[in-house]
Amino acid sequence: MRSEVLEFHGTVAGLYRWPVKSLAGERIEAARLDERGLAGDRSHVLIDRRPKHDGHVLTVRQNAALLGWGSFYGPDVADPDGPPALRTPDGGERSWSDPTTAGALACSLGFPLELRDAVGSQDRGPTVHVTMEASRAELAQELSAPVELERFRPNVHLSLDAPAFAEEQWSAGTTITIGEVALEVVGDDSGPCIRCAVPSWDPAGRERWPELQRWLINKHDNKFGVIMRVTRAGAVGIGDTATARPIE
Repeated sequence: MRSEVLEFHGTVAGLYRWPVKSLAGERIEAARLDERGLAGDRSHVLIDRRPKHDGHVLTVRQNAALLGWGSFYGPDVADPDGPPALRTPDGGERSWSDPTTAGALACSLGFPLELRDAVGSQDRGPTVHVTMEASRAELAQELSAPVELERFRPNVHLSLDAPAFAEEQWSAGTTITIGEVALEVVGDDSGPCIRCAVPSWDPAGRERWPELQRWLINKHDNKFGVIMRVTRAGAVGIGDTATARPIE
């Protein structure tokens, strides 16, 4: 039986966009949230062209070196209308539209690939991944080590007066409102986010921290953050007021 709906209040502490799936992304000042999720998020992918993998989308699970490359539109671009730019491991920049970019990526990663537009390439469909600062801070306390938020590749990071890890119990019908925007746990694959191995890699893909994933599995049912869908579209910005109404 569902308990009484509570309310938690706070603000938007961070907004993140990951224009190319499994590449590093960008922190932004404002974003549009709509039926796509967060505009420009996972709007492009890399396609493996090795014979035994031909046509598969490349992810960190196959090659952590992807995290050495970055993708961005710019911190002030809320609703991108073109392809992202790429940042190389040595800090240079490349245009997505440059015909030599695929070759540069292939040379860096060691196998052939193709660049492709693919709006809505989130693992769980066109969704928004929401994380909570109280949970990140408490996780760092539990592990006695810093925990970079970027490991979890969120879209919206909230500072709420909810207890740490409260979102592990949030079920269908949970809503978060941010100004004119409404998010809800609704539809397939929504709710508390079950983590893969990706957060065990540092944000640049240089070093793995297996204990992080083991801790999440053993202490938190392998959950961190919550997957939601946009039910009322609009713009959000850093510092906007947020209200969560969980159903547990």
